[in-house]
Amino acid sequence: MDLTRNDANGELARVLKKLKSDRYASFLETRITKIERGYAQAVLTVAEHMLNFNQVAHGGLIFSLADVAFAAACNSFNQTAVALSFHITYRKPVSIGTRLVAEASEESSGKTTALYKIIVRTDDQRIVAVCEGLAYKLQSSFTENDGPEAI
Repeated sequence: MDLTRNDANGELARVLKKLKSDRYASFLETRITKIERGYAQAVLTVAEHMLNFNQVAHGGLIFSLADVAFAAACNSFNQTAVALSFHITYRKPVSIGTRLVAEASEESSGKTTALYKIIVRTDDQRIVAVCEGLAYKLQSSFTENDGPEAI
């Protein structure tokens, strides 16, 4: 796990620990491999049970991987952020055994919202999907937020 060098107080480590408790992401076998302020990378390898009827990775799987990276990036400041909108454009189909890497980067940030660009690629850098996510920033700490009642 690469954590930023500017994590002297362990805040990103606490954020990462909470992100790892995401049961849906774990179910999909996604891993967050890098997190910095406003940036995150998540990976998974396409397994047989992740294929659709055309024998390629299900679009929902690709969307979910991108969403995991987006959630990690927009909560990396330890301020609870939730999605307002998320748009995805699929570019290439992928088959079983393909390792996918989703990278989410903050494009702009205001007082209450932040815009993120998420790109999903294969290991050989083929673009699989391009996404845009808009996050709404709440006034609570991400690592202290224990459920929907905090939202």
